[in-house]
Amino acid sequence: MTNKKDTKTTVVDRAESFLAGMKKRFPSGSQQLTFGGGAQAVTVTQANANLQAIVDKREATTAAQAAAKAKVAEENAALPALLVFLHALEAFIRLTFGADAVALEDFGLTPPKARTPLTAEQKAVAAAKREATRKARGTTSAKQKKGVKGSVTVALVVTPDPAAAPAAPAAPAAPPKA
Repeated sequence: MTNKKDTKTTVVDRAESFLAGMKKRFPSGSQQLTFGGGAQAVTVTQANANLQAIVDKREATTAAQAAAKAKVAEENAALPALLVFLHALEAFIRLTFGADAVALEDFGLTPPKARTPLTAEQKAVAAAKREATRKARGTTSAKQKKGVKGSVTVALVVTPDPAAAPAAPAAPAAPPKA
């Protein structure tokens, strides 16, 4: 009888159960077993070896997965510090060799891209945008800001709380000793 869903775990469980049953019910290893309508004929020893191979391969796979998982966790734990080192080293290399394309290429780095100067038209557009932004925001230069002083007249109005009764006068404080 086969299960509708043969997962790796269920296959291994069945193989282990079959192994136990084979050892109990077919003690003679040389006995010939014929099944599948006569399509397969194997000895008990061969059948046990095939069943044990299923179990062994699953155990080896599980162990390899656990080892790989441990290695990945080890890598993930060490990687942040190593990335800090890598970035610092790259900064050092770029600082040391500057824009020397040949030297940077030895490290697998590309030189910094040369800045293209603005055209006269682009400069004029940028200046017009700056002026329009300053006018819209009302920003001024530092010298113009110094000349601007604000004056505010404030009148303080205090309204007593009618619900609060006047408190009893406290004892006068002792004059300070000289």
